[in-house]
Amino acid sequence: MSAAEPDPPTTLYLVSDLHIGGDGGLGRCAFEQELVTLLRDLANGPSHAELIIVGDAFGLWEMTEHAGESKLAVIADGHPELFAQLRATGERVRITLLPGNHDYDLACVPSYASELARWNVVLEPRESLTRRIAGRTVWIEHGNQHDAFNAFPDFGNRFAQPLGYFITSGIVAGAARGADRTKSKWLDDVESVQPNQDLPFWVISNHFYKEMAPWLRWAILPFLLLFTASASIFALRALERLLGFQSGILDMDLQPVLGFPGRILDLVQFVNSAVIATLLILAIPGFFLVRDVKSALSRYGLLRDDVLHRDEDGVYVAAARKVFADDPSVAVFVYGHTHNPSLREVDGRLVINTGTWLKRLEYVPVRFGRLPGIWLPSYCLNWFTIDEDAGALRVRYRTIDKTPPRDITLLERLLILGREPVGLAQIPTETHLG
Repeated sequence: MSAAEPDPPTTLYLVSDLHIGGDGGLGRCAFEQELVTLLRDLANGPSHAELIIVGDAFGLWEMTEHAGESKLAVIADGHPELFAQLRATGERVRITLLPGNHDYDLACVPSYASELARWNVVLEPRESLTRRIAGRTVWIEHGNQHDAFNAFPDFGNRFAQPLGYFITSGIVAGAARGADRTKSKWLDDVESVQPNQDLPFWVISNHFYKEMAPWLRWAILPFLLLFTASASIFALRALERLLGFQSGILDMDLQPVLGFPGRILDLVQFVNSAVIATLLILAIPGFFLVRDVKSALSRYGLLRDDVLHRDEDGVYVAAARKVFADDPSVAVFVYGHTHNPSLREVDGRLVINTGTWLKRLEYVPVRFGRLPGIWLPSYCLNWFTIDEDAGALRVRYRTIDKTPPRDITLLERLLILGREPVGLAQIPTETHLG
């Protein structure tokens, strides 16, 4: 236990991945009032309590227009009510901040500790910490050390940055600076896209449904909607010719039957067939080109299966099992980073992911055609409480309801009508460990 904590807490509150601050649109905090309310409620709760922010409280990587300690001052100036409530809550319960990857500077610049202390926030500049509750140990870490894109080769060295830093400070922060120039501020949500490999597809989706000139979108729409049908007809025609069989059904002219709409359908079918034929011709050289590019990326260490296609849950369960084996007193392993709240039992102990307060974007494919998929927004403002109940260790899970803005277009709603995202795993409101 840290020497800075002479009185052990009897109650732990755990949140993570707030990502407050950043260039451009990232400077806006959609959940600020809910967070202020939670902090106010915690101040009125048990006095021997501790709020631990499990990493990525601040988006320091996203603040490329400022440097050093000035980043925290800029965030505080932009969110005066929140920081005033941090100070007020910190007078009654201890608030501890563990650095994550996005606010890694906190672990590297000593002056941040005294700056945070002005707001009654205690900085623990290390990768993990432990607390004792009900005679059991709770292990707490942000979790980025198990992510090859965001693991630090030399923790505490501000110049030893992982690949994720360059993606965030270059691509994410750059996009955020342009958020105010988009039609619906969708670039504000750039850091909500998980994993980062989905960023190109998310950008394509939002450009098509929100930024593209309406006349161009509606001109392209029938070709994309009917592309799958055209591909099926193309394949069946090719099969007929290969087998020397001519049914004539697939060569039917729709104009005499449907009039002008039939003429449009015939045109769409003709253009799509031409595109499909061209793609087939290019497929062979394209295959070798893609294979060569993948080989090069693998040599550079940018396309390893354990990085791009890893089982995230498996990585953290394995990390928890190692901690459990090294220290049998550890009953709970807590991490954040992946933005997916969860609670699972592993070997009679608990593994907890504290989730995120950022807007969640969940991918939903369209019902038909080759149109871009759609990202549905939602929120899961959540926290975990760990305390003792009748001699047992008790974990409680709570959420705050927040309705996301209706920022998907009518066309997007029609294309996914009746479809829902997979959603998050259900977490029990209360769990006990004897």
